[in-house]
Amino acid sequence: MNDNPARRVELPARDRPQALVWTEARVSEWRATGERPVVAVWTPAQLASFLDYVRGDSLYALWWLVALRGLRRGEAAGLRWVDIDLHDGQLSVVRQRTTAGYDVHEGPPKTAASRRTVALDTHTVQVLRQHRARQRERRGRRVGAGKVCHDSGYVFISPDGLPLHPGYLTQRFRLLVDRAGLPPIRLHDLRHGAATLAHAAGADMKTIQDQLGHANIRLTADIYTQVLPTTQRNAAEGRSP
Repeated sequence: MNDNPARRVELPARDRPQALVWTEARVSEWRATGERPVVAVWTPAQLASFLDYVRGDSLYALWWLVALRGLRRGEAAGLRWVDIDLHDGQLSVVRQRTTAGYDVHEGPPKTAASRRTVALDTHTVQVLRQHRARQRERRGRRVGAGKVCHDSGYVFISPDGLPLHPGYLTQRFRLLVDRAGLPPIRLHDLRHGAATLAHAAGADMKTIQDQLGHANIRLTADIYTQVLPTTQRNAAEGRSP
């Protein structure tokens, strides 16, 4: 049997970019120079400002779920009403819509850990109820006008009722952030922020891991939870979060 020397080659580990919080100093530097962190998260005040700005947006419930419950883009795009129990306050992640080039592929979540049940607080349930009611109203008006409107069952849809292209969500989010005048973050960075906020609120690492659907708790600890300045100050002063 011929030996393959490449089997003994060890590639160096790829450094993952450290997520940085958009502090006032970093925001000032960005506005002056245009330089921004590769991965960044908003402060709670910045996130609240964004959610207030997009309150009237048709995808408000999607931004809310990604920012506060940590759904991935593909998981939100593939979410269907049958996967949500508004009575018991829970959401099941059982599928995702991903892209290869511009083509969309729908299938099960990326890992077994990604297939999960996410608890929904009372306000999130209210946000989803309002989203469903507005969706039904829009569908009724469109059908009444003689226009085609598919009853696809997806939570987040285009005007014709079909599920949204995941790439559109990224483009729409970037546009809204720019219009809101907030420091830029990626849509996926909202997921970082969800972990950060849960961590700052006192949630244990295992709970955050389950919420985000990580197979490895080290990934949750090392990558997705950054310490907010307020948390650091509380720790320095010996105060609880």
